Amino acid sequence: MSFASPLFLWFFTPVVLLGVLSSPRHWRNGIVAVASLVFYAAGAGPSTLLLLTTMAVNFMAGPWLEPDEWDTGRARRLRVLVAVVAFDVAILLVWKYAGFATEQIAGFARLFGADLPVVHLLLPIGISFYTFHHISYVVDIYRGERPALRDPVAFVTYIAMFPQLVAGPIVRYRELADQLPQQRTHRLDDVASGFPRFALGLCKKVIVADSLSPLVEQCFDTPASQMTFAVAWLGAVAYTLQLFFDFSGYSDMAIGLGRMVGFRLPENFARPYSSVTITEFWRRWHMSLSRWFRDYVYIPLGGNREGAGRTYRNLSIVFVLTGLWHGANWTFLVWGLYHGALLVIERGYGLDRTPANPWRRIGRRALTLVLVVFGWVFFRAADMGQALVMIGHMLLPDFTGLTDRVDAALGNQVLVTLALAALIVFLPASPVTGPLLESSRSRTARILRVTVMVPGMLWAAIMVATGTFSPFLYYQF
Repeated sequence: MSFASPLFLWFFTPVVLLGVLSSPRHWRNGIVAVASLVFYAAGAGPSTLLLLTTMAVNFMAGPWLEPDEWDTGRARRLRVLVAVVAFDVAILLVWKYAGFATEQIAGFARLFGADLPVVHLLLPIGISFYTFHHISYVVDIYRGERPALRDPVAFVTYIAMFPQLVAGPIVRYRELADQLPQQRTHRLDDVASGFPRFALGLCKKVIVADSLSPLVEQCFDTPASQMTFAVAWLGAVAYTLQLFFDFSGYSDMAIGLGRMVGFRLPENFARPYSSVTITEFWRRWHMSLSRWFRDYVYIPLGGNREGAGRTYRNLSIVFVLTGLWHGANWTFLVWGLYHGALLVIERGYGLDRTPANPWRRIGRRALTLVLVVFGWVFFRAADMGQALVMIGHMLLPDFTGLTDRVDAALGNQVLVTLALAALIVFLPASPVTGPLLESSRSRTARILRVTVMVPGMLWAAIMVATGTFSPFLYYQF
């Protein structure tokens, strides 16, 4: 069930909100938990059993991981932690990477005349996200940062909360633990604050991202023999904008929905295309993922505390894992290595700091954006061959122009949408629109709220009703 589907917008969400607002306060976690499982089962089907199994294992392990006053059972707790994290990672590896791994092995075996089978497993929706939630839960308990949950309803609410279950934001346990107790209040102003944020995300997704989707598909599907400099750059730039408006739109919708049912979810985007360095870009793009890898991988590996060599190693490991987390494909691995190498270069040469000179800032911002655009080609391409063909043409100017199919996809409406979407690149780094809509009472925020909720929401609703929406891009992860 997509956030941008009529079933979700006009039936599921109103029923859940009505239940939450009209029920006794101590029922709210239960309503959210049940609604979340129904939401997931509607899209995942039998894969729901895998989610329930992993939730049962992690919930039962929680009390065994809590330290006592003197932490006398640290060794035992560590063994339990290792076992549970190994279980979570194994589930992710099998369902997400077994097919890719066996395909590579079979391909290698064919060189020697052998014919080995390839595993084909249906990827459960949101498995990357709920696996990271489980790991955060058990690690935060082991570290003594938050107590284990004894109430299974509260645990299901944290892991399976429908606003963030399928595509984030990735919510670390300690960020939500204090909001789970039943005595939390829920007020109508939560709905008043959350709805504009939700409406903003819907407009981003349906009006901008979905309008650019056909153009992106035509550009990336252009055969190598017909690829041109213009097609390659148009496809890369259009995808850069489509991905931002699609994923940040989902995050806005998730944060808005969470606020409407009484939870404050962490921010996930902060104008990433205004970044002056790649280091800053990763502080602004998919921030919940960056924070997760920082807290549970980079810092445990030693962070930047053990010299430059170890720091570069740790950064490289983190971004190899970041690439593979997004998908079982060589393109994602190369994308992760590419960003890891850029970060190492920036840190090694002292380029990770924002220049004081305004002209140098403008130049570095332009360079950073170009580097990000090149990286997105690997992220979007179906395989390395397609990625290298596009990048090759991006680096070799010609005067061939657009193909007929791409030119047809670039109609007047799409061209206007592309131009307006590109304005995000020129906006200042702050304020960020989502938090401004949700919390600010300024005149600017009021005007934006009216603009989003009246003409924007109406236009988006019409497009949803006509069936022109498409699945969110991050659903595949």
